[in-house]
Amino acid sequence: MLKKIVLPCCLALSLAACATAVPPVEVTRFHVGDPAHSGTVAVEEMPGNPDVSLEYRTYSNAVQQELQKVGFTPAAEGAKSDYVALVAFRRGFRPTGYDRSGKPVSVGVGGGVGSGGYSGLGVGIGINLSGKPKDIVSTELQVQIRRRSDSTTVWEGRAVTEAREGSPAAQPGLAAGKLATALIQGYPGESGRTITVK
Repeated sequence: MLKKIVLPCCLALSLAACATAVPPVEVTRFHVGDPAHSGTVAVEEMPGNPDVSLEYRTYSNAVQQELQKVGFTPAAEGAKSDYVALVAFRRGFRPTGYDRSGKPVSVGVGGGVGSGGYSGLGVGIGINLSGKPKDIVSTELQVQIRRRSDSTTVWEGRAVTEAREGSPAAQPGLAAGKLATALIQGYPGESGRTITVK
């Protein structure tokens, strides 16, 4: 009987942990009229991408997959595409609220007199062993879709999420997939409106 209760509870807790591991994403998109929903597209690095690194491939692959889901086709190797999807991303670190008192130990003293005339004195010592809180990692993905023939931007968007440093949600692979999905799903989306995608 105990197994029948404990196993589903453990499973539910693990699924809840997975569901809450990835924080919400703020998404803003802009377009004029009804932008293209099909055609060949090449994903390229945005000029002046502020965070040039090997992580770029992770983000560009995530964007390519999401563009395929909304109707675009990857351009063949060496062929000229109808559209270019320019991708940029950046990661920043923000310190969390650290106890500025600099006191890792707190001491509390309390006393009392009971109804029978008995008195007592207690001393409590609290030691914070958790160390400095982890920084918050902010990750931003930007995508612009331009018509190759005249370089006109037909759609652009930005997605931002935050996670505690060291958590699964702060890892580039998970962040890239979550940001690309939140940004491009429902393409083209409502222009000029910021939404939160959970």
